[in-house]
Formats: sequence, structure tokens, C-alpha cells
Amino acid sequence: MHSLTKFGIPVAAAALVLSGCGTTGGSSGTAAGTKKCDQKIGMFGALTGPNASLGIYIQNGVKLAIEQYNAKNSSCKVTLANFDSQGDPTQAPGLAKTAIDNKKIVGIVGPAFSGESKAADPLFNEAGLVTITPAATNPALSTNGWKTFFRNIGNDATQGPAAAKYIKDTVKSTKTFVIDDASEYGKGLADIVRTTLGAQVVGNDEIQAKQTDFGPSVTKVKASKADTLFFGGYSPEAAPLVKQLRDAGWKGTFVSDDGVKSQDFITNGQAAAEGSILTCPCTPPDSAPAFATSYQKAYSVAPGTYSGEGFDSAQILLDGIAAGKDRASMIDFVKAYDKKGVTKQLKFDAKGEPTEIHVYAYKVESGKFVTVGEIK
Repeated sequence: MHSLTKFGIPVAAAALVLSGCGTTGGSSGTAAGTKKCDQKIGMFGALTGPNASLGIYIQNGVKLAIEQYNAKNSSCKVTLANFDSQGDPTQAPGLAKTAIDNKKIVGIVGPAFSGESKAADPLFNEAGLVTITPAATNPALSTNGWKTFFRNIGNDATQGPAAAKYIKDTVKSTKTFVIDDASEYGKGLADIVRTTLGAQVVGNDEIQAKQTDFGPSVTKVKASKADTLFFGGYSPEAAPLVKQLRDAGWKGTFVSDDGVKSQDFITNGQAAAEGSILTCPCTPPDSAPAFATSYQKAYSVAPGTYSGEGFDSAQILLDGIAAGKDRASMIDFVKAYDKKGVTKQLKFDAKGEPTEIHVYAYKVESGKFVTVGEIK
């Protein structure tokens, strides 16, 4: 999952998605001479490193949207510029400056992670370069007054209570232990779960990114007699954590988040990952069958976490390019956008948050993520 193979996109598959998802064809309705033919869309997120799978899922969706656009606009193509952050906030400002200096880039899909978003988005806002994140869920990101910030998924102020509700009402937990990875995303989400569950939380702990030995945490979880563990963080830490819990004989339910909904969690967690519950404000692939079919044909795998959201985010920017928008005018175009995408109705409120939000529960069964259903 950490390498990316390039595939051609059949025109027939492109037409299938475009006709089934209500997206535009590109140049129709654009005044002659107003559309530039050398514009770029940036993709900002982890494409290498331990969190690469989530970034590649998004990138595949972005690439698919661009390939489909170019198939219908062969004389005026859009290209993709990648900014591989490795999910590291310390790299984000430098990458943001590089993107800003490339005047052909009219919009960014990303940043994909909350920590890197916090570091890079002030620079994008100052430069007037639109960003549409399909994955960064920390609620505070939309409270900074950034005019260029848009989020294409529900934030953790919706995912956190939904996860807590699932733990309480569906798992029927009465003793929940909560662990976070101290990241902008993981701690923020875990804190919401802690607050929502209240006295039901029988213990708390914090681990660090790249940690591999979770013996002290395992001891605390077992001593607490917890029947459920919620982990706020990412798959590189979640997989060894759940494996060490199972090896130590803990029988409770492991619940985590969209940052863990990566095939790496299943591959590295092995049998210990079975039965785990992951919450995610991401749309199940089968809810958009035409998109899922085209994605499968392009990459020989089913869409991953936030692939559809990546596609939709890119499509918004592509529609702006088709309408003759440049970097400066793209902000108002995205602000006023209101169209059906493959994941939902694509429309933003005054803070750049999506007006349509869904949170789903997924379960690991036989080495696959199976949709349990929407958490109402």
C-alpha cells in the first residue's frame, strides 16, 4: 500500500462516472479564450512513510478525477502536482511555500492530516490558495477565519460523539479505556470521546507516534477491567497496540477511527485486528457504484478511505478550472459550490465545513473492512 502504480483510465469508465455522478464535462459554458490550459491541482499529504496508505487512497481519487477531466478536454489538460508531507507537520510549511510559488497551481486537495493542516493552512490563506481537505478532521481548523479553508468531510465534533454513541449503545460498553497518540488529530478526537462518555471512562493513557512497545499501556488496560478500548490515532501504532493487547489476553472490543481505517492496520495487526470497529466520516464505496467501478478498473482495487472524498475535492477544483477560474477567483467559486458528488451534496457553510455530514461504523471481518452502517 506504500507504493503507487500508474494506470490509464478508460474513456468509457470516465463517461460512466461522469454520467452517474452529476459532474461537469469541462469546457461547456466557458467563454472562448478564458480558460487557461496549463493549470495544476496540488495533492498535499503522506505519499511515503508510515501513513502513506491514507494519502495514496486520496491521491488515487484525485488522479481519477483529473484523468476523466483530461479525457474530455484533451486539448486543454490539467496536471497534478504532488506534495509528499509524509504526514509530518514539520515538513508542511516548506511544502506549502513550494506550492504557493508555483503560480500554475490553482487549488490544493489537502492537506490530508490535521497537524500538517494547522502548520500549512495559514500560509495558504495568506497567499489566497484554496485548500479542500478530504481527511483532516480536527474541529479547530475551521475556526481560524481562513478564507481559503474548506473541508469535505465531517469533523471530529461529529465523529467523536458518534464513536461514543456506538461504544455505549451498540458495543454496550460500561467500562471504556481511552488512549490517544498525542497528535493534533488523535488527542483531539479522543478527548471528545472521553468527554462524551464521562464517568464510563475507567482509564486514560497517551502513546507517541512511531512507538512500538505498548507494554505499559497494555498493563493499564487490563488492570482497569475495561470491556472496550477507544484509540485516537493512526494505523502504524494501532496495529501493534491491538496485537499486544490480544497477545496479553485482553478480550475486549477495540474501537478506533478513520486514521486507522487503512489496509495496513489489517495487514500488520493480523488476526488481532479481526472484530475491530472503526468509525469514519467517509462514504462506503458501494454507495457510489459507478465511481467504485471506475476506480476498480483504474487501480485494480476497491476505493480506500477517503478516495471518494479525494475525487470530489478534485472535481470541485476541476469544475472551477472549466469555468475559467484562476487562483484568485477560485475562492469564491468554491464558496458558492453546490453540486452532487460521489460522496454527498458538495456544499460548504460560512466556515468551510460541509453542509452534509455522515459518520459510519466499519468492522474488520475476514481481513476486510465491512460497512456496519451509518451512526445516526
